[in-house]
Amino acid sequence: MTGGPIAGPGTRLIDTVAWVHLRDGMILGARTRGKDLFYIPGGKRHDGESDLQTLLREVEEELTVALAPDTVAHLGTYEAPVDEHTTGVVVRMACYTGDHSGTLAAGGEIEEIAWLSYADYDRVPPVDRLVFDDLRAAGRLR
Repeated sequence: MTGGPIAGPGTRLIDTVAWVHLRDGMILGARTRGKDLFYIPGGKRHDGESDLQTLLREVEEELTVALAPDTVAHLGTYEAPVDEHTTGVVVRMACYTGDHSGTLAAGGEIEEIAWLSYADYDRVPPVDRLVFDDLRAAGRLR
């Protein structure tokens, strides 16, 4: 599962990782304070961080749960424009699955978490839509 690379010369790349957490054909989404769209939880890496380190940190900060590092598996990497109104800025999102411990709750800058289906397609940014499309095609997202 991969959205084709679109970042090229003159394009600003936002490099992120995300945790794809599915339950009963729904995907976990998070909404940051002051924003309208939900996104697949995760975020940008700090200098020198690996994908795994970024993922573990971001999931704990945003969702108050701990991922089990030995269960984390790469699902796919996707690239899309940051939004429909901004040119020259592309988000690259490396997506991972993995088991967690703890109770999911909004933490840090997260105002709300929700279980999303394919019907929520217009409530997520372009890069997340690529993930939704792949999960739907694989029969994993209702």
